[in-house]
Amino acid sequence: MNARLGTVLRSYGPGQQLKAEEAELTVGPGETLVELQVAPVTQLDRTVLAGKLAQQLQPPFVPGTEGAGVVLESGTHAAGSRVLIRGGGVGVSRPGTWGTLAVVPDGSVHPLPDELDAASAMALLASALTAHTAVRRVAQVVPGETVVVTGATGLVGRLAAAVARSAGAAKVIGLARAGESADPLHGLVDQVVRVDELGQVGRELPWCDAVIDTVGGPVTSGVMSHITPGGRVAVLGYTAGEFATLDLHQLIGRDLRVLPVNMQRTVIEPGAVTQVLADIAPARIAVELELIPATQAEAVLDLLSRGTPERRVLLDLTRLR
Repeated sequence: MNARLGTVLRSYGPGQQLKAEEAELTVGPGETLVELQVAPVTQLDRTVLAGKLAQQLQPPFVPGTEGAGVVLESGTHAAGSRVLIRGGGVGVSRPGTWGTLAVVPDGSVHPLPDELDAASAMALLASALTAHTAVRRVAQVVPGETVVVTGATGLVGRLAAAVARSAGAAKVIGLARAGESADPLHGLVDQVVRVDELGQVGRELPWCDAVIDTVGGPVTSGVMSHITPGGRVAVLGYTAGEFATLDLHQLIGRDLRVLPVNMQRTVIEPGAVTQVLADIAPARIAVELELIPATQAEAVLDLLSRGTPERRVLLDLTRLR
């Protein structure tokens, strides 16, 4: 295949030392050339830029562990197809996605469903992987089950509801705070149950097979009494409190399982990204995002330190040209 010229951001770190330069890229066996549109700045990117990983490339290098764009050349993926890039050492042990073009392993390329635009897919991916891990891998939701999602109006909560539905849940119930708008849950859940200011769960909460608990605290204690024998609760957050009281009589008597969701110790399995995108695409979940020209990547690093989980800042790689 022929070499292509593109513009990339090279790091001359460690630190926020980035410079736009022209680079020649050549596609080899087992590799795909992608024309990039957007890329996030992830926590992993920040770690790499700080030079904290033993296995990472040494400066100068092209950062960027994730990105989305269109395939230009590949022996595996169709030219013109919309794809997301993640995995395969991209941005860590090999050049990354912060450029107009990137050469990446075929296995790190994942097709984008028609319902997802590139920016939304990139903005949702990290939270969607958490929701997917909680629902499919930890709670192991199967078709026909009733699933409760606490903190359902939050981004991870909404994504967990979408993944549960995709996994075949017969009924999805969302827990939301009293007085909180349930509009974000329209089409995602079958029923909304309110939680009061003390974290007490409404009595109308029916029996369920699994709980995806994004808030913790007294809410965890409250939902335990509504889980059927042999059921489980996957705990992945504690915004409502770091401590929960567990009724051991219920825990033992009904053979319940309390399962932590720890993404730092979770290895994303092959095919998981493709499954995640397929899970969330039909839900069309909106997320607040901001596109910033890639030439301002250093400013993005500053913004991230002041950001919120519900807001995503992405590099616009089309404005690097």
